[in-house]
Parts: sequence; C-alpha cells; structure tokens
Amino acid sequence: MAPRLNCQQTWAQRLTIVVPVRNEAAALRQALLALQDLRAAGVELIVVDGCSEDATPDLAQGLADRVLRTDPGRALQMNAGAQASDRALLLFLHIDTALSAGAVPALLAALDGGFAWGRFDVSIEPATPLLRLVGGMMNLRSRISGICTGDQALFMRRDAFDAVGGFPRQDLMEDVEISRRLRRLGRPASLRLRVRTSSRRWLRHGVLRTVLLMWWLRLRYALGAEPTLLARLYREVR
Repeated sequence: MAPRLNCQQTWAQRLTIVVPVRNEAAALRQALLALQDLRAAGVELIVVDGCSEDATPDLAQGLADRVLRTDPGRALQMNAGAQASDRALLLFLHIDTALSAGAVPALLAALDGGFAWGRFDVSIEPATPLLRLVGGMMNLRSRISGICTGDQALFMRRDAFDAVGGFPRQDLMEDVEISRRLRRLGRPASLRLRVRTSSRRWLRHGVLRTVLLMWWLRLRYALGAEPTLLARLYREVR
C-alpha cells in the first residue's frame, strides 16, 4: 500500500533517490555533490553499496541521508534502498548518470499527471558521432517498446514499485524485466528532457564492441536465456 501523503509535504519531501554503487570511489564524490541541492530542498538520497573493495561507502558518508550495505547486485541494492524509504515516489539513479536541470519537476509532473512510471531520454557524454547515434537509438527504441534502461533514470510511484514486486532478483537485465512488468500497469512517461550518462565504460571497452555485446545479450535474454548465464558471459567478455 502506498504511503499516505501529508498535504503539507513539499514536492521534495515526496521523493527518494536511490543510488546503487560498487567500487566507485573515483566517481562517487562528484556524482553525489551534484545532488546536494536536491537534498537540501528535502529530497531523500540513499546510497546502497554492494560490498565495495575500495573507499566507496566511506566517501558517501555525509553526502547522503543514508548509506546502506548489501550483497552485490544492482537489483538487490535498489530494492534495499527503496525498502529503506517510506516516501511515495522513487528515482533510481546510476552513478554514471547525471540529472539535468528541471529533471525532478518533470518527473513529478509526469507521476502527478497519471503515469505510474517513466524514464528520461539519455545523452552519452563526452560524445563521439557514434555515441550520439547510440544514444538516439536507445531513446527511440525505448519510446517505441516501452522498455527502459537503467541509464535513463527510471522513476516510479511506490505503489507501482510494490505492485510488480520491485526489481527482479537477477544478475543482469533487471531494468528490462522491471520495464516489462511495469508496462502491465501502463506505458511509461518517456520524457524528452535528457539525463547525461558517462561514456567512460563505452570508451574503455570500445563503442562498437559494447553495442554489439549488449545487442547480443538482449537477444539472448529475449529468447529465454537465464540472467545468471548472461551475467557470466558479460563478465567474461568485458
């Protein structure tokens, strides 16, 4: 059951941002500093560490309202963050994705306007011509299919999150699977306002190689391959 909202709550007091992390000491501080204005306004920020082997959880202290620790696994971590909050609206933000100005008012307007869930368009930065094409194709595919990726900053009402049982406990494609389940509640709000996601992993492993790998894994998943197998293949290839 969704928590009952107090009419005196501000827009910010309705929202929790959940950030799952693991071994992100190099990128964490800058990412969390970018969220401090929202936090000062009343947005709750929960960082969930998945057994980092570096200083990630220590660096998060003081830059988040709560720092939780769980076993590794993005779905497990995001579920733990959601369960630790009693707020009515949830935004799941990957450490590589930065919100644009106006992102929170836009998602609030969408959820208050009748959508149960949604996502943003994404821009991969710093961009190359190929990465601009990749980002555009991601946005188009998502708009047509209603399937969203974690890089697009998934957001939803808590009652929608609860209705589908949260993120599925699987090692890969948790964003694809929760999108499939949420589609039963209605189409997502596909906001054209762009969030920015880092190109660091794309460039590290090669853009074309990464694109082909993800297409192959998505195809295998659509054909019924087990997420545990796909996660192992993903780790081996990367």
